[in-house]
Amino acid sequence: MSDSSPLPPVRLHTEAELARDALSTPLLSRAARLARWAGPDTRVDAGGGLVEEQLPVAAEALGLSGDDAAADASEAWRVAVDSGLVEILDEEEGTVRAGEDLALLTGGSPHDVLAVWLAALETVLADASVPDLDGLLDEDGEVDLSALGWDPEAEAEFLDGVLGNLYLLTAGEDAPGEAPVPLPALAASVIVPSDMGEPTNDVLEQVSDAMMRLDDQFRMLEPVGLVEYQPVDEALMADADEEPAAPVDDTDVSRYGMVRLTPLGLYGMRARLLEAGFEAPAVGDLADKGADALLDGTAAFPPAAAQAETEQWLQRRESLTAARELLAAARGSDAGAPLRRLRCQQALSLVGASAEPALREVLDDAELGGLARVWLTEHGAADVPAPSEAMVYWLTIDTVAAQLAAEGNSEELRALVEGLAQQHSGFFAAVWRVDHPATADVLEAMGRLHPDKKVAKEARKAAFKARSQQGG
Repeated sequence: MSDSSPLPPVRLHTEAELARDALSTPLLSRAARLARWAGPDTRVDAGGGLVEEQLPVAAEALGLSGDDAAADASEAWRVAVDSGLVEILDEEEGTVRAGEDLALLTGGSPHDVLAVWLAALETVLADASVPDLDGLLDEDGEVDLSALGWDPEAEAEFLDGVLGNLYLLTAGEDAPGEAPVPLPALAASVIVPSDMGEPTNDVLEQVSDAMMRLDDQFRMLEPVGLVEYQPVDEALMADADEEPAAPVDDTDVSRYGMVRLTPLGLYGMRARLLEAGFEAPAVGDLADKGADALLDGTAAFPPAAAQAETEQWLQRRESLTAARELLAAARGSDAGAPLRRLRCQQALSLVGASAEPALREVLDDAELGGLARVWLTEHGAADVPAPSEAMVYWLTIDTVAAQLAAEGNSEELRALVEGLAQQHSGFFAAVWRVDHPATADVLEAMGRLHPDKKVAKEARKAAFKARSQQGG
């Protein structure tokens, strides 16, 4: 994942909804309860953790029991300290008091609550990157990393990469939405090279090892609310010589683990990506910006996200004013102008008939007159003047240039190119003369895309004439 190109826009729940989700996560709610439980007799060790003899009492205060009770209480305490819910009062004495951020959970804004949750998330992510250290202490009580073969930085990068791919799978236009992602597919996304056809046995073994690591890590990340996780079926990890307790379905992919980001997890991952320098837009970011920011910002958005963003932008404005702003922002002869005009046209399709005066004001505009006529005709307006042939051709070039920028060489664009060549006799003999910065590029694209060799050759010849006319 490169931080130089924008990530797909995501649709986030409101901060109020997300804050409620954060407060109800098992780990943060436990951390808050321990922060309120702590008193003058609470003692911590040099690392800020609860001293061992107090862990059973803390577990009891949380209503925890079983073999993992002390460990779960210790983790909740660590989160309470790292997220500011508890403050170390005296390091030598090991005394503590409630932290200033504890009050934010009940009296702060939703944004304040989410800031505390994000701090808790960082603690859990750091812990998830650390392997089980039991039995790995040397004679001096230090961890023998050489025996473990553990690279802390590489392990953190691996988990970040997996979560980044999970974010992409969740945020993309073609993402399955609420559907979870199979753990093998997620592990393979960071292990198997993109140009590898059939994975080798060595690569498959690496994927299997990664799945087992991720199984442990996602089990840790679920209580903080980052993911919903269905763990790997324990029967898959049984010894080969052991008989399974019940018949198993080897074709059931869910047995190998299924994971999805929660709405809170999507928010958390976006916050981390922004902090790391990625461009990670969210629908609604542009609602209070100008029309120029809207058209430029949604230029690379998938259609559904662009429409959702535009709808939020329009909700804050009166229709006629919005239409005038959009039309003014759509002008230009730069490379991005055709796509801006396409986004403008799509935005205007969401505006009611009260915007008609704004469209009539630009009927004589060389860049906007064509799309204004299209809008007025579609809205049943009377007395719409017919466009000149030059305007028709200019709008055609502008539309194809916009589609090229938005979709590349798509099947839809190929169909448009074929239709244009069929509907207009002498199309290429006339269109190369169009005074549009993208004329030559569009004709070259038509030459690539048209399946008929004769027509494609005509398009390339026209492109050559257009480039010569433009001095290229």
